[in-house]
Amino acid sequence: MILRHLEPIIVELLSEFRVVYLTGPRQAGKTTLVKYIADRLNMDYITFDNQTMLSAATNDPHGFIQSFDDRKLALDEFQYLPSLVPAIKESSDQLLPTTKGKFLLTGSTDIFHSAKTQEALPGHMARLELYPLAISEMNQQSQNIIDYLISQQFNPRENAKLTRTQLAEWIISGGYPEVQTKSLRAKSMWYSSYVQGRLFKDFESLYNARGDYFSRLQALIPYLAGLSGNLLKYANISNDLELDDKLTKTYIQILELMFIVARVPAYKKNRAKRAATRMPKLHFIDTGLACYLLGLKNSDQLLASQYYGGLLENLVYMELRKHAQWSEDMVNLYHFRDKQKNEVDIIIELLNGHIIGVEVKASASVTSHDFKGLKKLAEFAGEQFIYGLVFYAGGETLPFHQDGHSFYALPIGVLA
Repeated sequence: MILRHLEPIIVELLSEFRVVYLTGPRQAGKTTLVKYIADRLNMDYITFDNQTMLSAATNDPHGFIQSFDDRKLALDEFQYLPSLVPAIKESSDQLLPTTKGKFLLTGSTDIFHSAKTQEALPGHMARLELYPLAISEMNQQSQNIIDYLISQQFNPRENAKLTRTQLAEWIISGGYPEVQTKSLRAKSMWYSSYVQGRLFKDFESLYNARGDYFSRLQALIPYLAGLSGNLLKYANISNDLELDDKLTKTYIQILELMFIVARVPAYKKNRAKRAATRMPKLHFIDTGLACYLLGLKNSDQLLASQYYGGLLENLVYMELRKHAQWSEDMVNLYHFRDKQKNEVDIIIELLNGHIIGVEVKASASVTSHDFKGLKKLAEFAGEQFIYGLVFYAGGETLPFHQDGHSFYALPIGVLA
């Protein structure tokens, strides 16, 4: 089993909360991780992929939960049974204040954000997201990139310089554990099965689809893969695919609940919110899946395509999002674009409102021009701006202090 950096965080939260909900895309490794934790903590493990268990819990939710008495439960594939939430809430409410770690739930759709689940567990539940493998997990490295960036302790040393081909391989490989050792043919078959057997099935369970939703999704999902790293303009998508605007937005919202895509909100300040766009930016949760949907099978095809720059930004964004799940500091991620079209790819916002701006460049060199967007962000954010950085394909960490602001060029290789 590959060591997942989220494992000690889950164990820690089980000692402090009555319920821990682990969500994230299918095949990201939730079941493997939860089985390991359940065995370690002596929890009963139940999966609702088991039709007998699913039928019993559906027929009598409260009786099903009560039948386990004081035993602690790991309930896998919980998204199949959101009607079980009231029974879990009732059981949780009856626990002694000192009782923690009663339930460890997993779900491949974010049911606690969906309209189907109205009941919440305020104060009783901690929620975590497990994504496909981070590059550092595949390389068995422990450094957290979010904490590293917040520390601002950058050593001006030589890092592993990455070629364009190596960066493209990172993008093509993605992070799903099962595909990492498969042949090219086997990877394509795995992704095809993932899309046909899982994605469409889960979509139908979340949305009471009307009409030919299957062909609409077949057109929409590859189209969205091609938008990775770009602003999400619903009207443009609807026009190009001849879909209703509301239907397009609804489909994308469901794909986000399923952890297929991520909509990144725009960064804005209340006192100057009109100076920045409100449009979200789109990223795919896994770049390997995005490449499959775009028909990109190898690094040469990716590098020759129009999608390389957007997918490289997508890769860096998702690495930051993955690391944010186990970082010491909690952060929010945004993007920035003002009315003059000055842009910053990623904004890391700390809980105190301070921000770090992140640009992603595919080149192996950096010039002062590459900090143009970051300078505009510094002016926009004022005292909340800490510093800006450009991730690039070179091998050196370099300072670029300008106009009273701190900027840096950092090798993308630090993600490994």
